[in-house]
Amino acid sequence: MNLVKVTFVLKSILLTSIVALVITSCDNAGKKLPILGERDWTTKTVDGKEVVDTIYNTIPPFSFVNQNGDTITEQIVKDKIYVADFFFTTCPTICPVMKKQMLTVYEKFKDNPELMILSHTIDPEHDTPSVLNTFAKDLNVTGTQWQFLTGPKEKTYELGLKNYMVVAKEEKTAEGGFLHSGAFILVDKDKHVRGMYDGTTEEGTKKLIADIQTLLDEYKK
Repeated sequence: MNLVKVTFVLKSILLTSIVALVITSCDNAGKKLPILGERDWTTKTVDGKEVVDTIYNTIPPFSFVNQNGDTITEQIVKDKIYVADFFFTTCPTICPVMKKQMLTVYEKFKDNPELMILSHTIDPEHDTPSVLNTFAKDLNVTGTQWQFLTGPKEKTYELGLKNYMVVAKEEKTAEGGFLHSGAFILVDKDKHVRGMYDGTTEEGTKKLIADIQTLLDEYKK
C-alpha cells in the first residue's frame, strides 16, 4: 500500500473515531438515570389546567450512630448524592468482597464533597461504634466521606426493605446468622433511588461508578 493510500486510510479511521466519539458524547450528555421504587400520582392545577404529578419513593429521615460515636441523621447527605449498602463485620460470605468493591468507589471519588457512602450494619449488637471504627481503619478509610452506621436493627431492617428495596434481616439458617443483599444503592440529592448494582462484582461496581458520574453531571446542568 503506497503512502497516499495509507494516509487516506488513517484519515478515514480518525474521522470515524471522531464521529463515534461525538455520538457517544451526545448520548451521554442526554442520559438521565431512572427513578426507582414505588410511586404514586396526584393531580394539581397549573395555569388553570389539571395535570397529573408523580410522587416518587424517597428515603425518609433517619438517625444512626457512626464509627466515631456521633449521631448521624439525613442532614449529613443534604445536597449530596450517596451510595448505601448493608453489611456486618463478621460476615463470612459476601461482605469482604463488597467492601473491596466499595473501596474502589471510595478511591475514585475520594474527597469529592458531592458524594458520600453510608454502610449500615445489620448486626448492631456486635457492631458497636468502636468495632466499626476498627473496621474502617482496617480498610484505611479516613475522614467523614464514608460513614459506617449502627442503630436499632428494626429501624435498619425496615429502612432496607421499605425504602432501599433490599433484604436485611436476621436469619438463623444463613451463614453468619444474617441475610442481606449484596446491592449498592445510588441515591440522589432529592433522596430518590436512582440505581441498584451488584456490589460483589467488578462489573456492577464499574456501572455504579459510571452512573455516579452521570448523576453528578446531571446536577451540573
